Amino acid sequence: MLKKLPFKRSMSTSSLSAETLWDPKSNIPDSIINYISESNYSNKYSQLNFFFQLISLLKQQKRTGWINMGIPNPESISDHMYRMSIISMVLDSKNFNNNNGELIDFSKCCKIALVHDIAESLVGDIVPHDLNIDKVEKSKREYKAILYLCEIIGKYSLENANEIKELWIDYECQRNFESTIVKDIDKYELLIQTFEYERLNNVRMDEFYSCRKVIKHEEIQKLADELINQRNEFLKLNNL
Repeated sequence: MLKKLPFKRSMSTSSLSAETLWDPKSNIPDSIINYISESNYSNKYSQLNFFFQLISLLKQQKRTGWINMGIPNPESISDHMYRMSIISMVLDSKNFNNNNGELIDFSKCCKIALVHDIAESLVGDIVPHDLNIDKVEKSKREYKAILYLCEIIGKYSLENANEIKELWIDYECQRNFESTIVKDIDKYELLIQTFEYERLNNVRMDEFYSCRKVIKHEEIQKLADELINQRNEFLKLNNL
């Protein structure tokens, strides 16, 4: 049973639903379908290798926001998740206060960062202003995808499958302190990437900096503000 948490959740686990006509298997490329069809599907090692083929799609899919901005050769979904996990590893737990005196588990933050977008391997990177798929449908598809992925993992290790599912739900429902930190890291990493593309392409992308206002934790606010100060200096020097 989940213990009571000292802050309000932005979303309850009961609101998660996989009730959608969308089928996770519909987004699996033929090359991967053919891979598993040529293997022994009942073999737990084949199942795990099938899962590894599926998450390779995270390396192949470019982030939609950058595509829409015309950024050449933009980062993949896994690129984003990887840097988030590195950020989680280097943050100092002494600089975070959960108002309950408990130590922050940054190893858990790292794990959440690595799985928080894993459903996008099958769903894709759906941006908030997508005209065809609203937020509710996006959530349903992602939940259905995580259940499908964890079902595959469970053929090899049910314990690990459940851990990945729970870590994903942690982030989706913001149900513990670690997940709220990772949410801030997600926005901070976006700022890092935006500034990187601005420097590489000598452009301004002001609209992405609006995410600064939703960063909650003071330590990550400080990091974000320092980055924005550097960005402002860059804009001045380059007359942008």
